[in-house]
Amino acid sequence: MSNVNVRRLVENIRSGTNIYTPLVELVVNAIQAIDQKGVKNGLIQIEVLRSGQADIIDRLEDIDGFIVKDNGVGFTKSNRDSFDTLYTEQKIADGGKGFGRFTCLKYFNHVKVASTFAVGDAFHDRTFRMGLDKDIIVDEKTSASEKRETGTAVEISGIKSVKFPDKRLDTVSRVIVERLLPYFVDKDRACPRIVIREAKEPSGGVSLNDYLGKENSQIVEMRVEQGEFTLTAKEEAKGFQVRVFKFYAPRSAKSKVSLVAHRREVTDNPLQAYIPEFAEEFYEDGPDRDLSKGRNFVVKSYVFGDYLNDNVSLERGEFRFQTDDDLLSGISQSEIEQKAAEIAQSAVGSEITERKRRKQARIADYVSADAPWHRTLANEVDFDALPMRPSNQDIELHLQKKKFEKEIQTRSQVAALLKSENPDELAEKITQLMDSISDTSKNDLIHYVSMRKCVLDLFSKSLEIDADGKHKSEGDVHDIIMRRKKDSEGLDYESHNLWILDERLNFSSYVSSDKPLNKPNGDRTDITIYNRRVAFRGENEASNPITIFEFKKPQRDNFADPSSKEDPVQQIVRYVNQIREGKFKTPTGRDISVNGTTPFYGYVVCDLTAKVRKWLELEKEFTPMPDGLGWFRWFGNNSLYMEVLSWTKLLRDAEMRNKIFFNKLGID
Repeated sequence: MSNVNVRRLVENIRSGTNIYTPLVELVVNAIQAIDQKGVKNGLIQIEVLRSGQADIIDRLEDIDGFIVKDNGVGFTKSNRDSFDTLYTEQKIADGGKGFGRFTCLKYFNHVKVASTFAVGDAFHDRTFRMGLDKDIIVDEKTSASEKRETGTAVEISGIKSVKFPDKRLDTVSRVIVERLLPYFVDKDRACPRIVIREAKEPSGGVSLNDYLGKENSQIVEMRVEQGEFTLTAKEEAKGFQVRVFKFYAPRSAKSKVSLVAHRREVTDNPLQAYIPEFAEEFYEDGPDRDLSKGRNFVVKSYVFGDYLNDNVSLERGEFRFQTDDDLLSGISQSEIEQKAAEIAQSAVGSEITERKRRKQARIADYVSADAPWHRTLANEVDFDALPMRPSNQDIELHLQKKKFEKEIQTRSQVAALLKSENPDELAEKITQLMDSISDTSKNDLIHYVSMRKCVLDLFSKSLEIDADGKHKSEGDVHDIIMRRKKDSEGLDYESHNLWILDERLNFSSYVSSDKPLNKPNGDRTDITIYNRRVAFRGENEASNPITIFEFKKPQRDNFADPSSKEDPVQQIVRYVNQIREGKFKTPTGRDISVNGTTPFYGYVVCDLTAKVRKWLELEKEFTPMPDGLGWFRWFGNNSLYMEVLSWTKLLRDAEMRNKIFFNKLGID
């Protein structure tokens, strides 16, 4: 009689188990029972129990449990007493933890055992259930048996809250084979025959052994040149062995690396986590390259070693070393899996190489066509960690990360150099650092110029008519130059495109875009700019110019009508006078410093229709520019110089100023 709080013990099982764990434990116990008996015709039969209503698609009920039968030694007294002992050491030589049977109660309500064993020449039957109170074995009965062969049948049924994920026999079979593949491929110990069938259909079934070793087998071992590696833990070398297999007809399965302890798979992780080119399945031609007989497959790399055997958890769901860097043990799971992934890569060979070549070509195309500013950096960066088919965003984020890391490294080196007192190393290090800084600066400049090309293309498109034959509003083109209802206090200086108007506007200290100054409903111009000269960089000084822009919708000219209240020339003049009179402050409360000599620049951007030209010449007394695409006038009393420019001129001049840069980059 045992004295164990079985229910509490089962509730505390946490470590990496799943619904298949009890079934795998029962099959392993059956294999060990057959090994203990020492028979060569070992047979294990797995019967699937079902309940509920059949699905209308596959016409199968849900799986409710299993019966695992074997012709092993049976529940002798020593085996029975071992079963009744928590953490029994009976199977410790074969990696037994004395705990696996409790995982059955984690996922199933009922565990029933019926066994026939021999004492001398006499045969006996033993039946019992696993309890959930203080006793592990309950309702035990023993009696003389009329059978003349030993064996055991263990039933687990009454599945708990989780639903069994699979229904089809071939799917369940595949999972069991993958989890127990080391037993099937062990050259020193033959695996018993294992058959899975429906409990209601005693004939037929699927032989798990047929997955390997026969013509058109679904699992085939691959040849590897070097299937062993060593890692160091606490200054002691630990050896590992790797065997790589093809799994044909993978459906949705992925290539994986599995860590094995005592011939049982403990963990499996995608190989693509270490080598992204394993993300997709592989294809193998049929005989004589017959495509109709070709097969898809995935790769699975199994890792064995004493280090794994010694560190597997009690429930066999994980290991006691860390997943990543393990400072205590010295060897982590990721280190082991990385080595196994490299061996799997060598087994697949040329296909992985070709996939990497295609990825490099994809990256090169992106850099060449969309991100030429990264050309230098792209030659230095390792792209192995990128997905097999990287998106533009994947590539850009990777390059930006590497660029940032390089900048941080350079800044650290500069800081260290500035603290150095060794004159001999100064000159050499300065040269190296300047080269690094130069490369970074070139990349930034190329990126900036390329973005200008995109902006001008968008700006040109905005001046065209739409599908309805209408031009965009002035607001649409306005937003390309600078977003409306914004000022430079709330907008990053790189978030505008004022260079389209005038390169000098990049150095403005304050910009207000379609936003009234000083009061919510006050007058507002399209863009008002308070410049500071590059040479003096004065802060809001009276000698620094103020620039005002007004935009008019392409092809719109009704502002030139005598009755119009939207005369842009008069609007700019009125606004200049109001600023001179000191009526305005910036939205942050800053005074606008002006005096009698403060220069003002005014610009009106519109299409120069015949009406507008006549209006400028006869009513506004403007002078045409030599190219015919603009007009100008000096308002002496206001110290105001004003130009009226066509959208065409604005675009053409911006393109001309930047053309040499586009040409040098090959993007014109």
